[in-house]
Amino acid sequence: MKLLSIESSTETLSLALQTEAGLLTFDEVTGPAASQRILPEIQHLLIKAGVKLPQLDGIVYGMGPGAFTGVRVAVGVTQGLAFGADLPVVGISSVLAVAETAWQQTQASKVLVCLDARMGEVYHAAYIRQADQWVEVCPPVVCKPHEVPAIAGEGWLGAGSGWRVFTEELSGQYPSQLAGVAPEMMPKASPMLALAQPVFAAGSGQAAHEAAPLYVRNRVALTAAERAQGQTL
Repeated sequence: MKLLSIESSTETLSLALQTEAGLLTFDEVTGPAASQRILPEIQHLLIKAGVKLPQLDGIVYGMGPGAFTGVRVAVGVTQGLAFGADLPVVGISSVLAVAETAWQQTQASKVLVCLDARMGEVYHAAYIRQADQWVEVCPPVVCKPHEVPAIAGEGWLGAGSGWRVFTEELSGQYPSQLAGVAPEMMPKASPMLALAQPVFAAGSGQAAHEAAPLYVRNRVALTAAERAQGQTL
């Protein structure tokens, strides 16, 4: 199956192209320049793989939650490319992508995802892997580190940038639940392929116009004072 995966909900632009010949990836901290870099880098991957966009079986996109502009870039580019090439699409949440990364790298089957959401908040979600599938224990929410949902049981891996930014606050909320933390794990395009492939195989991909972001924060803009302080959404 030939799939293109796009993730730009953080400062990193992450792309992955899976073909019969193998996997090609692009991961670079681009910040706001992602909107200018994304199409040329996708074209570069396609040329390197020797395939044309209409020859793909589908496009996977990171639906968020994450930076408002970054999520919109991934969704918008996915819509445009998929519509023009008549390809189905599948959206994968950024927090689930982190859980899949944790599984692929450490075989962790219980993952507490906390991504830095700026403004003193985290994107939080919890997943347990059962029978080769992820079961959502806590759906994605945005909250203060000291207000994260309670989680039952032990042996959880804390994954995502929130564990680096709010180490003490989050660890204090889960004093006996954690088996370890992996703050370096972030949403990436490559692990999203494993999550989306069964959906495409089942013929359950969406039409291009159905691609949509996952928002868990109502605010999409900062006040002048917040911008002056260097805050970002």
